[in-house]
Amino acid sequence: MKKKPLTNAEGDVRELKSEDIRSMRTAKEVLPAGLLKVLPKSKGQRGRQKAPTKVAVTLRYSPEVVHYFKETGQGWQVRMDEALKEWIKKHPHSRIAS
Repeated sequence: MKKKPLTNAEGDVRELKSEDIRSMRTAKEVLPAGLLKVLPKSKGQRGRQKAPTKVAVTLRYSPEVVHYFKETGQGWQVRMDEALKEWIKKHPHSRIAS
């Protein structure tokens, strides 16, 4: 019996059946070793960054600030970062008295 293609003419993937999944080969079997080295090792793990661009920190914001940015949809953390960078441009080397 001939195997049914996984995609249609438009490139949409059809619903996979158990036999489709059983017949699949592992990434290790089909990808070049060099590519496997740079791919994430497990689900949810990022690959190596060429140059780290961000620093992980823990902050506490007021609920209304978080709500405001979350309401803007996906990418809200990037927009919050951009807003803070814009503030820095407008207030170079300003210091707040403690």
